[in-house]
Amino acid sequence: MGFVKSKCDPSLLVHHQQGACTYVLVYVDDILITGSTPHLIKDLIDKLNVKFALKQLGEVDYFLGIQVHHKPSGGLLLHQSKYIKDLLNKTKMENCKPIGSPMVNTCRLSKFGTDTMQDASLYRSTVGALQYATLTRPDIAYSVNKVCQFMPHPLESHWKAVKRILRYLKGTIHYGLLLQPSSSSPPFSLRAYSDADWATDQDDRRSTSGSCIFFGSNLISWGSKKQQLVARSSTEAEYRSMANTTAELLWIQSLLQELQVPF
Repeated sequence: MGFVKSKCDPSLLVHHQQGACTYVLVYVDDILITGSTPHLIKDLIDKLNVKFALKQLGEVDYFLGIQVHHKPSGGLLLHQSKYIKDLLNKTKMENCKPIGSPMVNTCRLSKFGTDTMQDASLYRSTVGALQYATLTRPDIAYSVNKVCQFMPHPLESHWKAVKRILRYLKGTIHYGLLLQPSSSSPPFSLRAYSDADWATDQDDRRSTSGSCIFFGSNLISWGSKKQQLVARSSTEAEYRSMANTTAELLWIQSLLQELQVPF
């Protein structure tokens, strides 16, 4: 059919012909198809139907746990309300009292302690689920990164921090990521921001990096991660964070070039 596998993401297939583009995103047996025109999309679906049985679900409203709400303005609101609700039920936190922040800013968690959590598997599965929730919730990225660091031997104090995140999600369950069409003409700007604290981990004194990248007015990439080495100054910590953000920015630029999106 003339599709080429993306060099940036092997699950993405791209087809360019005479200025028209078609994109196919594949995850096992779940497929997203989009393109320059409805005719191109329908033509591809018809061709795929010849090869194997295909169930056409229409305009996307749910994909891999992510709900897609189409706004009248043409924008998309991506959220995981159902996924988070199921997580609250699983952890018996569905009736918890909501709270206004995912983590106290003075919170200093340590891997050392005697209050070992009895059900470590519950901790790991819950934190793993929270990691997936960060796909549409950049506001919990830092907090989830913190509790992820104690997967091997979780303590009750760590579980308390996890429950605070769940309480925050309870009160903000309908929050999501809004992607708006641009009101300006291409090319669109790519803007990146990065920062780092310095030696705040009380166990190993490593710093934590944070970053976010905007394409036009839309947030498209974000993250929070502990640095691999101890920084000898706040400047060194911030330069390392900047280097990681630059690497992510270069990857996004390569992907946009493959998609032939001007920036």
